Amino acid sequence: MNLPFDPKPFPIPVVALGAGSQADEDGLDYLSMPQGMATFQAPPLPEPEELAGHEPVVQLLREVLARLQARLRGEAVAPVPLEGLSAADLTLLAQLLGEGEVSAQVLAEPGAPGRRDLRARVRVQESVFAGVWRVVEQLDDGSTRDQIEVGPAPAVLRLAAREDAAPAAAPLQPLPPGVLNAPAVLAELAEHRRHWRSGRRAEVVNLSLLPVSPEDIAYIDHQLGTGRVVILSRGYGNCRITDTRVDHTWRVVYYNSQDAVILNSVEVVDLPEVACAAAEDLADSAERLAEVLQWVQQG
Repeated sequence: MNLPFDPKPFPIPVVALGAGSQADEDGLDYLSMPQGMATFQAPPLPEPEELAGHEPVVQLLREVLARLQARLRGEAVAPVPLEGLSAADLTLLAQLLGEGEVSAQVLAEPGAPGRRDLRARVRVQESVFAGVWRVVEQLDDGSTRDQIEVGPAPAVLRLAAREDAAPAAAPLQPLPPGVLNAPAVLAELAEHRRHWRSGRRAEVVNLSLLPVSPEDIAYIDHQLGTGRVVILSRGYGNCRITDTRVDHTWRVVYYNSQDAVILNSVEVVDLPEVACAAAEDLADSAERLAEVLQWVQQG
């Protein structure tokens, strides 16, 4: 997909590790923790005189701000389409919005059994204004839909995860060699799904704190399956999130600044919180975007 902006790459593989998955060695070897935290940095703003002739961009920013404010009042808001903007306007818009810490992809439909189509059908990039998202979708007819969504997360991420969901696979019998504690973990996840309701906090099973072997992890991943949604959050260290083929069940893996796994978990939730903008983020973004718009309008 040829994109009108340059999304951040997805360099981190999903590596599943848990307690008991490494050979014991003498002494203690602590993982280094993340060294930096992503914070708001205002996008580089052009000089006001450089904005002459870009009134469509100014009007679009006004519309985004209005929808942010409406969302804060609890109103439902529609995406802001970008059709009709010139290439120069799109370049300026990308500069003004910048790139935030969360990016995502929705892959194409799976191909033959055992193979996945790794082409991205949808690409998502959060702007530096948390809760303001650029969403580019490749449509079936080959055209591209480019729009800005305002809210905790783009609707397409939840929609694709729901489409991926299927009944949990029946346990393999007999269990593969080396699988000991995975059935208990899967039973706990099933119990969480029975009781979880939309709007509740996530039920988290922390595999890093459980005595699970590599065979256990592989068995859990096989039973849950892998969906099409891939999310990368670069807030404090890195966090890679993937949906599974089981309803409301996500794999969430945190890495330190050396890309070593520091937390490996499964969450039962509509969408993991680390991928979403909070209400206070939206309020902060509305304030910051108003400041940027004030600067832009000087042109």
